[in-house]
Amino acid sequence: MNPEIILDTGPLIAFLNSRDRHHRWAREQWDRVGPPFLTCEAVIAEACFLAHRLASGAPEAVVSLVERGVLDVSFGLADEAAAVARMMKKYDDVPMSLADACLVRMSEQRPGSVVLTLDGDFRIYRRSGRQPIPTRMPEG
Repeated sequence: MNPEIILDTGPLIAFLNSRDRHHRWAREQWDRVGPPFLTCEAVIAEACFLAHRLASGAPEAVVSLVERGVLDVSFGLADEAAAVARMMKKYDDVPMSLADACLVRMSEQRPGSVVLTLDGDFRIYRRSGRQPIPTRMPEG
């Protein structure tokens, strides 16, 4: 059985953009695990912003993935704001984005999960203060 996958912005954009250098890797990950992918609204916002540069209609394609159930955005920032804010303060020197903080918090809530990311900062972040976050990243 595959672990639950928590999806970061980079692999989402790489999946949608055939010209992205990580497109093939992202497609392989999506094919291997399959939806739904867990994520948060901050990732969706980042992805829509970045997708706007790809093509007309690309931001709508991101939102469509939520609408079709491919992306599960059930994480509630309102319920987790204090924990997320503490994390962002702890990693202020990195700095940690809101999206990254939400994904780390999601990882804490789902101990068997893996974060699908292109972001090397996930090697620095720790869940529950001490534990490395299981990730899948492209080689190199």
